[in-house]
Amino acid sequence: MLTKEELERYNRQIVLPEFGEGAQEKLKLSSALIVGLGGLGAISSLYLVASGIGRIGLIDNDIVSISNLQRQILYREDEVGMKKTELAKETLGKLNSNVEILAYDCFLREDNAIDIIKDYDIIIDATDNFKTRYLINDVCVGLGKPFVYGSIQSYSGQVSVFNLKENSCTYRDLFPNSEKLSCKENTNKGVMGVLPSITASIQANEAIKIITNTGEVLNNKLLTFSIQTNEFLTLNLKPTEKAREDSIRGFNNLR
Repeated sequence: MLTKEELERYNRQIVLPEFGEGAQEKLKLSSALIVGLGGLGAISSLYLVASGIGRIGLIDNDIVSISNLQRQILYREDEVGMKKTELAKETLGKLNSNVEILAYDCFLREDNAIDIIKDYDIIIDATDNFKTRYLINDVCVGLGKPFVYGSIQSYSGQVSVFNLKENSCTYRDLFPNSEKLSCKENTNKGVMGVLPSITASIQANEAIKIITNTGEVLNNKLLTFSIQTNEFLTLNLKPTEKAREDSIRGFNNLR
C-alpha cells in the first residue's frame, strides 16, 4: 500500500493512463542494481530513486575526477577525489528517503557477481567495458534476471533489454565473440556531455516498464541513436541457442 505522502509524491505518474497506483506499488516492492556510477549510472540512479523504486544497489570502486563533471551530474566540484558510492548514496538518500539504498564500494568481479546480483530483480548495465558486460550477462542468464544494456560513444548511444524471458536475446546474441572484443576495447573515450543522460534515461524507463509491466520493452530489439543527426533506429535481434548456451557456460564457470 502507498502512504499518503507517496500518493502525493508520485501523483504525476499515478495519474497516467495504464499506470495508476498498481504500477506504483510494483515499483515500491521492486529492486534494481546499477553496475557503475559514471555517466550512465549517475543518471539512471537519479531517475529510479525519484520514481519510487523500493530498493536500489549501487556498485563502483571509483572516485570523482574533475573530468567526470562534464557529464556525471550526480557529483559536484567540492567532491572531486571522493568515493562515488558514498556520494551517490548520500545524494540519492536526500532525493527520496523512502528508498532503501545499498552501496558496494567495489567493482563487479567474477568472485562477487553472483552474490551481489542474486538479491536484485533487475540489473542496469552502466559500465564501459566488454568484460564486465559479459559477466553481467552470464550471471543474469544463470539466475534468470533481466538486464538493461546501455552503451555510449562520442555522439551515439545504444539501449537494449536482455534475458527478459527464457527465450529472449542475451548480450552474447549482440556480441558473440567475447575474446575478440575484449582485445579490441574502444580507445576513444570522447563523449558529448548530454549523451549519457539521454541513454540512461531510456535505460531507467525500460527498467520501470519491465517492473510495472507497462508499455513495450526493448526485448529482442536494439535501439540506436545519434544526437548529432537526431536519428533513432530500432533493430530486431534474434535469440540463438548458442548464445544462451555460451551464457550458461560462462555462469557455470563462476560457480
